[in-house]
Amino acid sequence: MSQQSYEVTGMTCEHCVNAVRTEVGAIDGVTSVDVALVAGGTSTVTVTSAAPLDDAAVAAAVDEAGYELAGDRS
Repeated sequence: MSQQSYEVTGMTCEHCVNAVRTEVGAIDGVTSVDVALVAGGTSTVTVTSAAPLDDAAVAAAVDEAGYELAGDRS
C-alpha cells in the first residue's frame, strides 16, 4: 500500500469533496480518498493506493473535478 497527500485549492463544500473523491477514486489502484476540507483555502487530499500514483494522473483527476493542485504548473 502507498499513501500520498496532495494540496488542493478551490474546494468550498461537501459537494466539492465528493467530486474530488469520485474523480481521484476512479484512478486505477486507488483504494481510498480522504479529504480534509478547508473551505476557500487549501484542502488536503490523502490517497491510498495499491502502488505509488503518477502525480500527473492525480492532477488530471483533480482538474476533471474542477479544482487544482496547489503549486500545479500544468
